[in-house]
This record gives sequence, C-alpha cells and structure tokens, in this order.
Amino acid sequence: MARVDGVSLPQLHDRRRGEGAVKPQGEITRGTTNPNRLRRVDRWIGWWCGRALADATDPLVVDLGYGATPITAVELRARLARVRADVRVTGLEIDPARVAAAQVAADPPGLTFARGGFELAGLRPVVVRAFNVLRQYDESAVPAAWTTITGNLAPGGWLIEGTCDELGRLGSWATLPAGASTPVTLTLAAKLSTLESPATFAERLPKALIHRNVPGEPVYDLLRTLDEAWRHAAPLAVFGARQRWLDAVSRLKAAGWPVLDRPVRWRLGEVTVAWPTR
Repeated sequence: MARVDGVSLPQLHDRRRGEGAVKPQGEITRGTTNPNRLRRVDRWIGWWCGRALADATDPLVVDLGYGATPITAVELRARLARVRADVRVTGLEIDPARVAAAQVAADPPGLTFARGGFELAGLRPVVVRAFNVLRQYDESAVPAAWTTITGNLAPGGWLIEGTCDELGRLGSWATLPAGASTPVTLTLAAKLSTLESPATFAERLPKALIHRNVPGEPVYDLLRTLDEAWRHAAPLAVFGARQRWLDAVSRLKAAGWPVLDRPVRWRLGEVTVAWPTR
C-alpha cells in the first residue's frame, strides 16, 4: 500500500477531509471480480442511461464496490466513453487497501478511485452501478441501501443494482431512479449460446428477489412463464439460440407480462420488464 510519511493514502485522504468526514456506509465484501464480467450490464447502462449521461452537466458515474481489482471500473469508463467522451467514473470501495491498490489504474479526471460506501462519499453521480454487492447482505438491509444510494443521485440519475455469475454469462439487475425506494424495472440477461434454461436466472436474481422465487410470488411466476415459453420455442433451436430466445420473449409479452424493451434488445440476450409486483 502506498504511504506518505508512514500514513496510507486512504488514511491521509480521510485526515484531510477533517472531523466532518462522512463515514463509509456498508461492509467490506469478498471483492471477487474478473475482466469482462460486467460487460452485459455495461452495455445495457449505455442504452438505458444514455440520455441521462448526454444531458448531465457533470457526467459522473460511480462503480460502487468494484472489488479486489479495479478492472470493472476501467472497463466501465471505456464503454461509457462511447456514449459520452467526457464521462467520469469513480470507483468506490470501503476497504482502504483496495482503494490504494487501485491508484495504479487511475487516469484523472476520467477515472478515479476513493473510499466510500452507500453514501457515495458525498458525490452526486448520474449513474451508480452496484454489482455483486448487496448479494452479500441480508435481504432486510436492501431497502435502506437502495434509499441511501438513490437519495444521493443527481436529479434524473439511476441506480443499477444486481448480480451475475463469475464469468458474466448470466445476470439480472434492478433499476431505480433518483429518490426512489423501490425499483421500476428488472432486467434478465444471458449469453444465449450457454443458456440451458431461463430457470437458471433464479440463481442470479437481485438480493431483493432471490429468496422470493417461491410459488405465490410474482418473480416466480415470471421465471416460470419465461421458462415455459423457452420450452415451447425448442423447435427453433435448430436456427440458433437467439431465434429461440426471441420467440420465448415474444411469448412472455403475449402472456401479459409488461416487457419494456424491443426485439433489438432481445437479440442481445436481454429482456427488461416492469418490476414484478403484480
């Protein structure tokens, strides 16, 4: 860890902030990460949050809980630069050692790293990506975390919170606007060539839903309907997994589920629906 006069950089930063410094809110997570693990959600953020980034006076994005290495923040900055060239990404971690280790990847002002948690270190970002963070908390802690984060977003901002597998082939995420306490959408995304069944999304649902995948709950009905549609579309597998997925999502929509995106997104292995509460 880098040190100045025997003091670590994160400690020095905290001292300079003074007695009024905001204590990071949250717990240190396992920090597991891999290159390209978050490519699916990054691609989706560029689409869903593109207008908010384009209109922002300060196009600041926070990668909350980036993990043991800074690679996901580096990749996020590169991907969103295609949407807005002057986008700024700040990676926040509670663990001072992770913040110090990430400084070698910093490229100010476009990419910086700092210590912070759900309070966002006093920043007011347009977008917060919090991935594989709340998965390690109790479900009861999720609403308060959501409210704290969205309360610190810039007007018109978005929180994207979810989880994925270790290689990023399967994931899901909730989307909350600034000031909200509950999500407005749920997105499911997969690498279609490796998708055996939509039922496997159950393993990677956001923390708020993962324990609610039981009969009688809306998310259970959603996954069951999508899985049945996938099975009905099995004959189309001869034309490829993409054609099968397109048909399955079409069936999901025809069954009355509020699908919010269009086939151009479905072709990427995605489907976004209104947050399942019916």
